[in-house]
Amino acid sequence: MNAGIDITNVKIAPSLLAADFTRLADSLDSVRSADWLHLDVMDGCFVPNISFGPGIIKALRPICDLFFDVHLMIVDPERYIADFVDAGADRITVHAEACRHLHSTLQKINEAGVKAGVALNPATGIEAVKHVAHLVDLILVMTVNPGFGGQRFLQETLVKVEEAARLASDMNLKLEIEVDGGVGPDNAGLCARAGATALVAGTAVFQSPDPAGVIRLMRERTRER
Repeated sequence: MNAGIDITNVKIAPSLLAADFTRLADSLDSVRSADWLHLDVMDGCFVPNISFGPGIIKALRPICDLFFDVHLMIVDPERYIADFVDAGADRITVHAEACRHLHSTLQKINEAGVKAGVALNPATGIEAVKHVAHLVDLILVMTVNPGFGGQRFLQETLVKVEEAARLASDMNLKLEIEVDGGVGPDNAGLCARAGATALVAGTAVFQSPDPAGVIRLMRERTRER
């Protein structure tokens, strides 16, 4: 694989968690200019919130052409890999903190024929993924403590974004470096300059009267150097 991080084409991934669930089809239509749709699956155990499962994702798949970036914030995620693959996930990201056998879980995702990602909570160091980085195409750096949308961006996590980008370069891996939590136009450029190649934005996009305009503005901010 080619080394390095591509910061010339940062992906914007609206998080469905912040959408109006009474008008999901309209919400999806409003973000069709995005690159990915980020789908936060929460079980009330690993994080103190419950969101949705594979049934919702499967229902959305026929009406949305975006790349489905599925983020499992659940314990023992390896039990549900087949369910989310069947639902239409293009990538399944699991938390290093939630897997009893992280290496094995990532192998199962790869064997299922979808892309694999690994996520880190704010208090978890980048060394937790060093020995599995070759099994993934994405490292997700949580920029809030996971569980709820609308939280304040933790600027100190940018150091970890830089470390993730450095790890990819040092290991000669082409990885996406994704950030999730409190991200919007005000800090999109900051995240990109730290090495992020994908930005998850929920509240900033879906609670705006002009979601497409926010997506466009975030792209512009990532290109400012």
